[in-house]
Amino acid sequence: MLLRIHPENPDERRIRQAAAQLNQDAVWVIPTDTVYSFACVLGSAKGLERMARLKGIPLKQAQFSIACADLSQLSAHSRPLSNSVFKMMKKALPGPYTFIVPASNNIPKWFIGKRKEIGIRVPDNSILRELVQELGRPLVVSSVRDEDEVVEYTTDPELICERFGTRIDGVIHGGYGTLDASTVIDCTKANLEVVREGLGKLEGLI
Repeated sequence: MLLRIHPENPDERRIRQAAAQLNQDAVWVIPTDTVYSFACVLGSAKGLERMARLKGIPLKQAQFSIACADLSQLSAHSRPLSNSVFKMMKKALPGPYTFIVPASNNIPKWFIGKRKEIGIRVPDNSILRELVQELGRPLVVSSVRDEDEVVEYTTDPELICERFGTRIDGVIHGGYGTLDASTVIDCTKANLEVVREGLGKLEGLI
Protein backbone atom coordinates (compact mmCIF):
# COMPACT_ATOMS: atom_id res chain seq x y z
CA MET A 1 0.00 0.00 0.00
CA LEU A 2 1.26 3.44 -0.95
CA LEU A 3 -0.42 6.12 1.17
CA ARG A 4 0.12 9.67 -0.01
CA ILE A 5 0.15 12.29 2.75
CA HIS A 6 0.97 15.96 2.24
CA PRO A 7 4.23 16.66 4.13
CA GLU A 8 3.23 20.14 5.32
CA ASN A 9 -0.48 19.60 5.95
CA PRO A 10 -1.00 15.90 6.82
CA ASP A 11 -4.50 14.52 6.32
CA GLU A 12 -5.84 13.40 9.71
CA ARG A 13 -7.87 10.55 8.22
CA ARG A 14 -4.82 9.06 6.51
CA ILE A 15 -2.72 9.50 9.64
CA ARG A 16 -5.37 7.55 11.57
CA GLN A 17 -5.41 4.89 8.85
CA ALA A 18 -1.66 4.29 9.15
CA ALA A 19 -1.79 4.44 12.96
CA ALA A 20 -4.55 1.81 13.08
CA GLN A 21 -2.37 -0.63 11.17
CA LEU A 22 0.73 0.16 13.21
CA ASN A 23 -1.25 -0.64 16.34
CA GLN A 24 -1.79 -4.13 14.86
CA ASP A 25 1.94 -5.02 14.69
CA ALA A 26 2.34 -3.58 11.19
CA VAL A 27 5.64 -2.39 9.73
CA TRP A 28 5.53 0.68 7.52
CA VAL A 29 8.12 2.76 5.73
CA ILE A 30 7.71 6.40 6.71
CA PRO A 31 9.37 9.71 5.88
CA THR A 32 11.64 11.49 8.34
CA ASP A 33 13.69 14.67 8.00
CA THR A 34 16.58 12.53 6.70
CA VAL A 35 16.13 9.11 5.08
CA TYR A 36 12.99 7.01 4.76
CA SER A 37 12.75 4.55 7.65
CA PHE A 38 11.14 1.26 8.57
CA ALA A 39 8.84 1.81 11.54
CA CYS A 40 6.79 -0.16 14.03
CA VAL A 41 5.19 0.84 17.32
CA LEU A 42 7.32 0.68 20.46
CA GLY A 43 6.02 -2.37 22.30
CA SER A 44 5.29 -4.47 19.21
CA ALA A 45 7.48 -7.58 19.49
CA LYS A 46 6.19 -8.91 16.16
CA GLY A 47 6.88 -5.61 14.43
CA LEU A 48 10.38 -5.51 15.85
CA GLU A 49 11.14 -9.05 14.66
CA ARG A 50 9.93 -8.16 11.17
CA MET A 51 12.10 -5.04 11.10
CA ALA A 52 15.17 -7.08 12.06
CA ARG A 53 14.45 -9.51 9.20
CA LEU A 54 14.04 -6.61 6.77
CA LYS A 55 17.41 -5.25 7.87
CA GLY A 56 18.96 -8.73 7.62
CA ILE A 57 20.28 -8.74 11.18
CA PRO A 58 19.60 -10.89 14.26
CA LEU A 59 17.13 -9.22 16.60
CA LYS A 60 19.61 -9.40 19.48
CA GLN A 61 22.07 -7.29 17.46
CA ALA A 62 19.51 -4.69 16.42
CA GLN A 63 20.11 -1.23 17.84
CA PHE A 64 17.06 0.58 16.54
CA SER A 65 16.23 4.12 17.59
CA ILE A 66 12.87 5.46 18.67
CA ALA A 67 11.14 8.52 17.24
CA CYS A 68 9.16 10.81 19.53
CA ALA A 69 6.71 13.61 18.81
CA ASP A 70 8.37 16.19 21.07
CA LEU A 71 10.84 16.80 23.89
CA SER A 72 8.28 15.90 26.52
CA GLN A 73 7.83 12.42 25.08
CA LEU A 74 11.59 12.08 24.68
CA SER A 75 12.08 12.94 28.36
CA ALA A 76 9.55 10.27 29.37
CA HIS A 77 11.69 7.60 27.68
CA SER A 78 15.02 8.82 29.02
CA ARG A 79 16.43 8.95 32.51
CA PRO A 80 16.87 12.52 33.84
CA LEU A 81 19.23 14.58 31.69
CA SER A 82 21.56 17.37 32.76
CA ASN A 83 20.44 20.94 32.17
CA SER A 84 23.16 21.47 29.58
CA VAL A 85 22.13 18.38 27.58
CA PHE A 86 18.45 19.31 27.76
CA LYS A 87 19.19 22.85 26.56
CA MET A 88 21.19 21.43 23.65
CA MET A 89 18.32 19.14 22.68
CA LYS A 90 15.83 21.98 22.96
CA LYS A 91 17.98 23.96 20.55
CA ALA A 92 18.43 21.07 18.11
CA LEU A 93 14.97 19.51 18.07
CA PRO A 94 12.93 18.88 16.11
CA GLY A 95 15.78 18.20 13.71
CA PRO A 96 18.05 15.64 12.04
CA TYR A 97 19.75 14.39 15.20
CA THR A 98 19.81 11.13 17.14
CA PHE A 99 20.70 11.47 20.80
CA ILE A 100 21.95 8.42 22.68
CA VAL A 101 20.59 8.72 26.22
CA PRO A 102 20.12 6.50 29.29
CA ALA A 103 16.88 4.57 28.78
CA SER A 104 14.04 5.01 31.24
CA ASN A 105 11.81 2.23 32.53
CA ASN A 106 9.31 3.14 29.82
CA ILE A 107 11.56 1.34 27.34
CA PRO A 108 10.72 -2.40 27.39
CA LYS A 109 13.59 -4.51 28.69
CA TRP A 110 13.16 -7.01 25.87
CA PHE A 111 13.66 -4.19 23.40
CA ILE A 112 17.06 -2.97 24.60
CA GLY A 113 18.33 -6.22 26.13
CA LYS A 114 21.42 -5.66 28.27
CA ARG A 115 21.94 -2.15 26.94
CA LYS A 116 21.19 0.74 29.26
CA GLU A 117 20.92 3.40 26.57
CA ILE A 118 18.69 4.17 23.62
CA GLY A 119 18.91 6.38 20.54
CA ILE A 120 16.05 8.88 20.46
CA ARG A 121 14.93 11.21 17.66
CA VAL A 122 12.42 14.03 17.28
CA PRO A 123 12.50 14.48 13.51
CA ASP A 124 11.46 17.71 11.84
CA ASN A 125 8.74 15.96 9.87
CA SER A 126 5.06 16.75 10.42
CA ILE A 127 3.83 13.39 9.12
CA LEU A 128 5.96 11.40 11.54
CA ARG A 129 5.24 13.60 14.54
CA GLU A 130 1.47 13.61 13.95
CA LEU A 131 1.57 9.83 13.50
CA VAL A 132 3.34 9.43 16.84
CA GLN A 133 0.85 11.80 18.50
CA GLU A 134 -2.04 9.75 17.10
CA LEU A 135 -0.46 6.54 18.41
CA GLY A 136 0.29 8.05 21.82
CA ARG A 137 3.64 6.25 21.96
CA PRO A 138 6.93 6.40 20.07
CA LEU A 139 7.83 4.53 16.92
CA VAL A 140 10.82 2.24 16.59
CA VAL A 141 12.67 3.39 13.46
CA SER A 142 15.56 2.18 11.32
CA SER A 143 16.62 3.69 8.02
CA VAL A 144 15.86 1.91 4.77
CA ARG A 145 19.28 3.02 3.56
CA ASP A 146 22.10 0.53 4.09
CA GLU A 147 24.90 2.21 6.05
CA ASP A 148 27.51 0.60 3.77
CA GLU A 149 25.74 1.14 0.48
CA VAL A 150 24.14 4.27 -0.96
CA VAL A 151 21.22 3.19 -3.12
CA GLU A 152 19.16 5.76 -4.99
CA TYR A 153 15.85 3.87 -4.66
CA THR A 154 15.80 4.64 -0.93
CA THR A 155 14.88 8.27 -1.64
CA ASP A 156 11.81 7.39 -3.72
CA PRO A 157 8.79 6.04 -1.80
CA GLU A 158 7.26 4.49 -4.93
CA LEU A 159 10.43 2.50 -5.62
CA ILE A 160 10.64 1.50 -1.94
CA CYS A 161 7.07 0.19 -2.19
CA GLU A 162 7.95 -1.84 -5.31
CA ARG A 163 11.12 -3.25 -3.78
CA PHE A 164 9.69 -4.50 -0.50
CA GLY A 165 6.21 -5.44 -1.66
CA THR A 166 4.33 -7.63 0.80
CA ARG A 167 7.26 -7.75 3.22
CA ILE A 168 5.97 -4.44 4.59
CA ASP A 169 2.40 -3.29 5.23
CA GLY A 170 2.66 0.10 3.58
CA VAL A 171 4.69 3.13 2.60
CA ILE A 172 3.76 6.70 3.44
CA HIS A 173 4.58 8.89 0.45
CA GLY A 174 5.56 12.22 1.92
CA GLY A 175 7.83 13.47 -0.85
CA TYR A 176 11.35 12.42 -1.76
CA GLY A 177 13.80 11.61 1.02
CA THR A 178 17.52 12.24 1.23
CA LEU A 179 20.59 10.00 1.30
CA ASP A 180 21.91 11.76 4.39
CA ALA A 181 21.53 10.14 7.81
CA SER A 182 21.06 11.97 11.11
CA THR A 183 23.91 13.25 13.24
CA VAL A 184 24.38 10.96 16.25
CA ILE A 185 25.48 12.41 19.60
CA ASP A 186 26.19 10.23 22.65
CA CYS A 187 24.93 11.96 25.79
CA THR A 188 25.62 9.11 28.22
CA LYS A 189 29.18 10.18 29.09
CA ALA A 190 30.53 13.15 31.01
CA ASN A 191 31.66 14.69 27.72
CA LEU A 192 29.41 14.61 24.68
CA GLU A 193 30.69 12.40 21.88
CA VAL A 194 29.81 12.77 18.21
CA VAL A 195 29.34 9.21 16.99
CA ARG A 196 28.40 10.14 13.43
CA GLU A 197 28.28 13.41 11.54
CA GLY A 198 25.19 13.52 9.35
CA LEU A 199 22.68 16.10 8.23
CA GLY A 200 22.47 17.88 11.58
CA LYS A 201 24.98 20.71 11.95
CA LEU A 202 27.27 20.70 14.99
CA GLU A 203 28.42 24.33 14.85
CA GLY A 204 26.87 26.28 17.71
CA LEU A 205 25.33 23.16 19.19
CA ILE A 206 28.09 21.47 21.19
